[in-house]
This record gives sequence, C-alpha cells and structure tokens, in this order.
Amino acid sequence: MSAEQVSSLCEQLVKAVTVIMDPASTQRYRLEALKFCEEFKEKCPICVPCGLKLAEKTQTAIVRHFGLQILEHVVKFRWNNMPRLEKVYLKNNVMGLISSGTQSILEEESHIKDVLSRIVVEMIKREWPQHWPDMLKELDTLSKQGETQTELVMFILLRLAEDVVTFQTLPTQRRRDIQQTLTQNMEKIFSFLLTTLQQNVNKYRRMVGAPQEQEALTTPQKADLAQEPKAQANCRVGIAALNTLAGYIDWVALSHITADNCKLLEMLCLLLNEPELQIGAAECLLIAVSRKGKLEDRKPLMVLFGDVAMHYILSAAQTADGEGLVEKHYVFLKRLCQVLCALGSQLCALLGPDSDVETPTNFGKYLDSFLAFTTHPSQFLRSSTQITWGALFRHEVLSRDPLLLAMIPKYLRASMTNLVKVGFPSKTDSTSCEYSRFDFDSDEDFNAFFNSFRAQQGEVMRMACRLDPRTGFQMAGEWLKYQLTAPVDTGPMNSKTGEGLCSIFSPSFVQWDAMTFFSESVISQMFRTLDKDEIPVNDGIDLLQLVLNFETKDPLILSCVLTNVSALFPFVTYRPEYLPQVLSKLFASVTFEVIEESKAPRTRAVKNVRRHACSSIIKMCRDYPQLVLPNFEMLYNHVKQLLSNELLLTQMEKCALMEALVLISNQFKDYERQKAFLEELMAPVAGLWLSPEMQRVLSDPEAFISYVGADNKIADPVLEDPSGLNRSRISFCVYTILGVVKRARWPAATEEAKAGGFLVGYMPSGSPIYRNPCTEQVLKLFDNLLALIRTHNNLYMPEMVARLGETFAKALDMLEVEKNAILGLPQPLLELYDSPVYKTVLERMQGFFCTLYDNCFHILGNAGPSMQQDFYTVEGLATQLLSSAFINLNNIPDYRLRPMLRVFVKPLVLSCPSEYYETLVCPMLGPLFTYLHMRLSQKWQVINQRSMLCEDDAADDNPESQEMLEEQLVRLLTREVMDLITVCCVSKKGVEHNTTAAVDGDDDEAMATEVTPPASAELTELGKCLMKQEDVCTALLITAYTSLSWKDTLSCQRTTTQLCWPLLKQVLPGNLLPDAVSWFYTSVLKGLQTHGQHDGCMAALVHLAFQIYEALRPRYTELKAVMEQIPDIQRDSLEQFDSKLLNPTLQKVADKRRKDHFKRLITGCIGKPLGEQFRKEVHIRNLPSLFKKVKPSLETDVLENEDGEGLTALFEP
Repeated sequence: MSAEQVSSLCEQLVKAVTVIMDPASTQRYRLEALKFCEEFKEKCPICVPCGLKLAEKTQTAIVRHFGLQILEHVVKFRWNNMPRLEKVYLKNNVMGLISSGTQSILEEESHIKDVLSRIVVEMIKREWPQHWPDMLKELDTLSKQGETQTELVMFILLRLAEDVVTFQTLPTQRRRDIQQTLTQNMEKIFSFLLTTLQQNVNKYRRMVGAPQEQEALTTPQKADLAQEPKAQANCRVGIAALNTLAGYIDWVALSHITADNCKLLEMLCLLLNEPELQIGAAECLLIAVSRKGKLEDRKPLMVLFGDVAMHYILSAAQTADGEGLVEKHYVFLKRLCQVLCALGSQLCALLGPDSDVETPTNFGKYLDSFLAFTTHPSQFLRSSTQITWGALFRHEVLSRDPLLLAMIPKYLRASMTNLVKVGFPSKTDSTSCEYSRFDFDSDEDFNAFFNSFRAQQGEVMRMACRLDPRTGFQMAGEWLKYQLTAPVDTGPMNSKTGEGLCSIFSPSFVQWDAMTFFSESVISQMFRTLDKDEIPVNDGIDLLQLVLNFETKDPLILSCVLTNVSALFPFVTYRPEYLPQVLSKLFASVTFEVIEESKAPRTRAVKNVRRHACSSIIKMCRDYPQLVLPNFEMLYNHVKQLLSNELLLTQMEKCALMEALVLISNQFKDYERQKAFLEELMAPVAGLWLSPEMQRVLSDPEAFISYVGADNKIADPVLEDPSGLNRSRISFCVYTILGVVKRARWPAATEEAKAGGFLVGYMPSGSPIYRNPCTEQVLKLFDNLLALIRTHNNLYMPEMVARLGETFAKALDMLEVEKNAILGLPQPLLELYDSPVYKTVLERMQGFFCTLYDNCFHILGNAGPSMQQDFYTVEGLATQLLSSAFINLNNIPDYRLRPMLRVFVKPLVLSCPSEYYETLVCPMLGPLFTYLHMRLSQKWQVINQRSMLCEDDAADDNPESQEMLEEQLVRLLTREVMDLITVCCVSKKGVEHNTTAAVDGDDDEAMATEVTPPASAELTELGKCLMKQEDVCTALLITAYTSLSWKDTLSCQRTTTQLCWPLLKQVLPGNLLPDAVSWFYTSVLKGLQTHGQHDGCMAALVHLAFQIYEALRPRYTELKAVMEQIPDIQRDSLEQFDSKLLNPTLQKVADKRRKDHFKRLITGCIGKPLGEQFRKEVHIRNLPSLFKKVKPSLETDVLENEDGEGLTALFEP
C-alpha cells in the first residue's frame, strides 16, 4: 500500500463527501457519491490509513467527521478479522487523535468529539479489560494534558456507561465483564470524576470571580478578557463532568454517592448557585435523590434536609425565580421542583413508626419552599407538586406532624387559586399564560393537561380534608358566599348563547367553576370523615338556602349552582323540610331557557343545564329514595305537568324524570302498587307504541324512512324539519322503555321482597326467584321493539340506502364527534359549549339513528338482569333475536356492530342463568361467532393487502383519514369480539377482564417481558357448553388463533394470555387431526412474526408456543416438522431439546431454563421492529472468561488480575 494510493483515494472521497453534503447537488449525483462512499467502507482494504488521513486537523470538519466514521465502521464491522498489530496501530492512532488531533475545546465541533469518543468506546467494548488492562490509566494520562482531552475522556466514560448499563447494546458476557470491572474500579473512577469537577469549577470560579465576590456594577478588568476563554474551557469540562456523573449516579452502589460525608451531594448543592452549571448539578442531584434500594443505604440522603443543603437549594430557587421567565432558568426551576418532590418521597419512605429516622428539623422550611412551587405562576410546576403533597398527607407519621397540619389551610388556599382554569397559551389574561407557552403546543393540549391536573388536586384536597375537615368546609362556605354576591364579569368574549352571558373563558365562570369543584371535593370528604353529631348542620343548611335563593339567567353559572345544590344535599337528610325547596329549584332548571319560547336551536350550554338538572333529580332519587318517598305525590304531579306539553322537554329529559319516579316507586316495596303505578306511567307510551300506524312504521323499512323524514329533500337544512315530531315520538317510546327496564327493581332484602309479593319461588340451587313489576308492561311492547331493530338493521341494505333523500344521503353515517373520538382528535374548546347541539337537520337525523340504535340494544342488554326468568322464557326468544338483532349483519357497518356486541350480547350472556344456555345462548352465539370470524378475517385481509400494495397504487377516492378510521374501527371491533369470546368462555379466576372497551391505543404494551398467564384460567360452564358443539368450537378456536397475527397488539396480548390455551386444552383429550395441531402451532409462530417487536406480546406468545409444544410434541411429530421450517434454526439444538422433552426418565430442567432454550430455538420467527430489520449485524466476540485462570497465549497480554476478582465468579450462574 503506497502513500499515493491513499492520497488519490482520499481525494476521491473528499469530492464524494462534498457532493453528498452540497445542497446544490442533483439527486443522481448525490446517490452515486453515496454509493461510492458506502462501497469504500465495505470493501476497501486500506480503510484505516484513509480514515486517519481524512481525520487530520487540516481537513474541513465535514471531511474529518467522515474520516472518523470510516474508522468507527472498521472497528464495528471488521475488528474480528483484523490482525493484532493492525488493531494496536489503530488504537494508538485514535488515542493520538485525542491527545493532539483535535482543535481546542472551544473551537472543536461537537459532532467530531462525539464520533471520536464513540470509536474509543467501540474498541473498549471489544478488548477491555482482558486485552487492554491499562485503558483507565491511559485515559487518566490523557486527561492530564488539558481541558480538551479531559472533556473527551468524560465523553468516553459516559458513552461507555450508556452502552453497557443503560442501553445494554452488547452480548451478555461482554456486558458482565465490563460492568464488573467498572464496578471494581468505581472508587477510582468516581474520585477521578469528582476531582475533575472540583478542580475545573474552582479554576472557573477564580477566573470569573464567584458571584458573591463580584460587585454588580464594576467593569470587568482587561485581564479578565484574556482569561475568558480559559474560564469557558474549565466551565465546559465542568458541564461534561456533571453529564458523565449523571450517567453513573443512577446505578453505582449508593456508598459511592454518600462517601466522604456526602461530599458529592454537598458539591452539587453548591453548584446550584452557579448559573452555567446549575442545570447539570440539579440533574445529578435529582438522579441521586430518586435512587431506590435498601432503606438503610438511603439514610445518608437525609443530609439534604440539613441547614447547608436546604439553604443552597432554596436560595437557588429564589434567584432563578427572580430572574423572570427565561427558558434556561425555567428549566432549572422544573429540575429543582423535581428534586424537592424526590426528597419528599425519600422522607416518606425512610420515616416510619418502626424506623430510627426522625422528622428533620428543617421539615417546616422544606414545606414552605415546596408550597412556593405550588403557588408559582407556572401551571406545570404547580401540578408537579401534587403527588408529593398526597404522599405527605397520607403518611402514617408525617400526617400527624403539627407542621404539616398547619400547612393544610395554606395548601387549600393555594388550591383555590390553582383550580381556576387560566393560563391558556393563546391568551394573556394571567401570568400563567407566558409559562404555558413554554409547556404546551396548543389550547387543547393545555386543556387536557389542566383537566387531569384538576382531578389530581381533587384527590389531594380530599386527603388534606381527611386530616382537617372543618377548615376545608369553612373555606368552601366563604368562597361560595363570595361568589353568590360577586358581580358577573363576562370578559371580552361574548357567548353565542346570548348577550351579556358568560363563555367558558369568562372571568366569572372560571371562578364559579373552580369554587364548585372545591366545595364538591371538600364537602363530600367532610361527610365521610366526621361523625354524624359533629356535622355543622346549621352552617350547611344556611349555605343551601343561599344557593336555593340565588337566581341567574346564565346557563354556565346555573350549572355550577346545581352542582352546589347536589353537594349540599346531604344536609337535607338532617332537615327534610327543605326537600320541597330543593325539588322546585331543580324542576325550574329542567325547563330552563335563555329566551322563552325561542325557536332557535338550544346551545350546548342550555342543554347541559337541563340535562344537569335531570341527572341531579335522578341522583337524588337513587341515593336518598327514603328521603324523597314522603314527597312522591308532589314529585309525580310536577312530572305529569311537564309531560302534558309535548314540546316543553326533549325526549331524553322526559325519560330522565320518569326514571326518577321509577326509582322512588322501588321504595313502595309492594308489587301490586308498583305494578299499577308503572302501568299508569307507561300508558301514553303503550298507546303510541301499539297503535296500528306505529306498528306499520316500525315493521316496514320504507314506511319508517318516510315517517322519520329521511327521504325528503330539504331546502333550508337549519330551520326546516317537518318530521322532527315523528322522530321524537319514536325516541320517547324507546327512551321510556329503557328507563323503566333499567330502574324498576324488587327490594334488595329477601324478607322485604317476600312481604311485598316479589318472591315467586326458589331455584334448584336454593337462590330466590323474583319478579319485576315492569315485566308485564315491557313484554307487551317487546314485539314492536324487535320489529324496530329488524327494520333498523334492514335500513343498511343497499336498496334502502338508495331511498334516502338528497339531504339525508349520509344519515346512517357516523357522527363527526364519534369519528374524532376514534381517531383521537381533540374537540375544539369553544364549540363544546357555544354551538347548537346539532347544527343541521342532517346531523339531527344522524344523531337520531345513532341514539335509537344504541338504546334499542341497551333495552335488550338490560332485559335479562331486569326481568330474569320472565325474559329468558319468552317463547322462541333465540329465534326472535336471530331474526331481528342479527339480521342483515353483512351490511351493518363496524361502528354499529360494536355497540351491539357491547351493550346487548355481552350483558345478556353474563346475566343468563345456566338453565337457559342450551335453549337460548348457544343457538344464538353459535351462528354469531361463526359470522364474526368470517367478517373479521375478511377485514384484516383487506388491511394487510392494503399495507402490501405500493403507495402509488392507492386510489384517491379513499383518502388516508378514511382508511385510518376504517382500520381503527376494525381494531376496536376485533377487541370487542375477542373480549366477548373471553367473557363467554373463560372464568375470571385470576384473569382481570377489562370490561370497558378500550379506545385508547397501545397502553398495555409496556407490560413485563416475562408474562405467564394465570394458571387458573379455566373454561366457564358456558364455555364448555359452547365447545361441545362442533361448529361453534371450531369457530372459537379458529378466531382465537387467527387473531394472533392480526395487527392489533392489545387484542393479541389479551387473547394470548387469557383465551388461547384454555380453549385448546378443552379439545386436547379428543383426537385432534395432525394438520389442525400444526395449524394452531403455526398460528402462534405467525403471531410472533407480526408482534415479536412488542415485548409484552412476544413474551406471552413465546409462553403459549412453549405450552403447546411441550403438551403436544410427544403425540404429534408434525410439530417438529414445523420447527424445522423456522429460519436459521439450529438442528442439533432442536434435537437436544426434543430428546429431553421425549425422555420421561430424564430429570426435568428448571422451567425457566427450558423456556429460554425454546425461545432461542424459535428466534428466527420473532418479528423485529422496522428500524432493526435491515440493520447490519454487529458481532462482538466474547473474550476469555475473567474468572477462570486462562493460560496466556502468545497473542494475548497477560491479564493483570486484580485481587478479589475470583469472588465474583462464585455468583456467576
């Protein structure tokens, strides 16, 4: 290899790199240059000399960086094949570059420093300590040359810790070797880092003049200017040392952090007042204080509660806050706040009834400073303190501390300010806004944050009030009185609801809103904490009277008033004579209007008030039925009066009031009386629902479309709606049936039920059989309900969709709100309250269809629990349901099928007694599961084909957002189906079912890597019953195992852990066909290919594959054939695994060992994340073991084995 060769190659490389980095290059030219460079790195035998030449100081930074990249590439990919002398040559040259091959610390580019440190770390990972025992000494020597070299040494030590400990990017044995050698040398490393930090900080302070020694107004001396670069260099090294410490403090033995009377912590506290170094110091301090571990080892951390440390922490906070809002200072304040939070957590952990740690003398000082963060203008800082306040108020010892108890009124006072929703980044009406612009991208972002922050505050306030209930109540009372008398300030923005009314941003509303949340949290806690005779009844009733007498025409404020009425309502249990007043206040709000007799659509704020009043009445009747019962007649007359005017209330409001009456009627505890009442209540509904016209409309899709007005073409889609009344009549009937089915019940106590005539007999098992007073009324209306459901399903037939009028072509589509919820898009803030609820007649029609569909299925879902055997024994119920609810499913879209499964099928199945499994549940679920499997398979096939097609071929008529929506819906439907199957088939022993349908994405992915399904996941009685029927059994097994390779992580994980094994175990005793066994096993391996990149799924699937292989391999040799098809499988290793498995005489290896062996066998089919699929493999060879004496070969250096290394070998597996 001649020097000319190297020079000419380097010239070509310089040209190529210049072309690549030149923005003016054409794409073809750039690609050619890139290809040339990559081929050079891969194939050229003289990479090292070329790399070194390009890395010389005389070249430009871009070229030097490329030269160093070549060297890094050589170390990563060619090291194993390099002769020893070449390795030594490269190592010495790289160390030479650190010594004298870079610009000075202030001039050198950071990316050059970075790549240089990476090369050294790559060599360390391959050779230290066995072949390079003096590495640490060499670094130490380099650091003595000056700041430039010291900074690079810091980078090397940090990078090494990150690769070995944090990211663990190397093989296990190498990692152990390096980590153990680091640990053995940690004392030296730590003292080196500390000394470096101390020396450089001292030099820096001397040159700059420590803040306290400097007069603020003196002009800097000439000499200082010459010192400036030197000082900056020391400062840079200080920052690098702090960053490196941060990489070690997290995992080294706590004794290193607390050595020398906590010298490190003391130094970090000192540096908090050094503007250039304070963020790094706070970061280190935070990591140190957040350490977990043995309590005994953590005790020295309490030194931070000492006078000196507290003084430095607090003065740093005051200085940073006094500087005004500068990003750097604000970031520092956030770190400091986290440090104080972590200190609080350590205190809570170390202090206990049995511990010898005492409450620190500076605890009061700590609380004061912590409160300062809770009252800071930044909403983010305020929220950061809440968890720690909660921990302090909950703590067994501290919660009794007089200092903390004295803090409660101050904390509550601060909460009164913090609950006020101000600080939107787009506004300027509060000091918080400026800080929010640093923390939040948009108002929606801030709104979401604030809502969870407020909920968190509610929790902590309740804890505080548990310790001191009276203070909270007193403050709530004062604030409530103040709000009731304060003049209304609507602010600059006018509400669309009406002139002079509040919008959600009005100063008055945000105060009312905060006060309401405060009083609700505090009062509810007081009733839980104080004994009955300690409750301040007179004060409570006084407040209630003030609220009841308060009149307002502002819907937002009235909504807050109603919440306060509900919060104060428990006081009425002590003074029942106030009940009529409360009722009339609520009833007045049910019919609330801003402008009487207005034809304009009501805004959401007005709707909310009316809905709020209805739900307050329901809540009162649900929670205090005994209290309301004496006033039943008054309540009933009120409702009758309101119902007599068809246009006064919406259907939902009418039904809410009827529900309240039904709830009270449950207190009659007299079957005949309640039945007569329900008959009277439902008479208008029955009259309407059973009329010949309604019967015709409900059973014929064409008549139905025409009756609800969906075939019209409408000129003015906002004001004109001729069929609105017809729709509301249908809604009214359906709502009422639902309300009665949901609320009418027999008495809970068996004796009372018996006395009232509700008990009709006993089951063979001895459990009582009750009858529901609403059964007769509801079953009378049942046929027409099923007719409506059948008709509604048939509306989705193409010929029916074609009959929809021009205005209503999309009447059966999803509402925008639903779409946004599924796609996770936030609602625009203002629209939540100000816009009319449905803007056009089309949206009203969509809302009608959507609610009607849901409510019909809610009735069917509630019918079982409500009417029990009277419902399950309806003649031919299974056939009737199959011919109504399950008709025309092919045309029903996913967003309608989902609620049907969730609100109808699931509750029906869960509440059905086992006597009716054969007659009702199996005949219904069999065809349903078979259909659902077919449907989901087709949907996933489409999605998979779509992702395989090239982007260019995608047709434009289906835009991305639509595709995303469809895909997300298929995911949600899949989860719903798998959840339904799991609920039907698997008993809940040890398996926690998530009954709420999760719309959220992949929250569960962060599950532990070792997932072992609960051993007790057994089949339920219903599961066994379903598995007896061959077609249903096949459908269930195929659905469960096919779903493993559908691209939905959440569903895969749940199905794998809860469903697959119990189903398969049920059919194991029978004779499974070999093909079927292979198919099940292959399905699991396919699942691994799809989901292997997600730790939680991967662990669960590996476990399932292992279970199947162990259980079935002895009977089916076909499984071995499947194994042999796995890419890169090691045949001899498979033979070894099989022979151990098939030889019962051999002692079984531990489960974990067998499982690990199995996992290594199937590695070839475990999917990788996209980012790793085409990555070039880096191979790092293991070196001779550190812990067995190795005969020194000619090529290796003799190891300088330090004392004590042999001990660690005892702990090696």
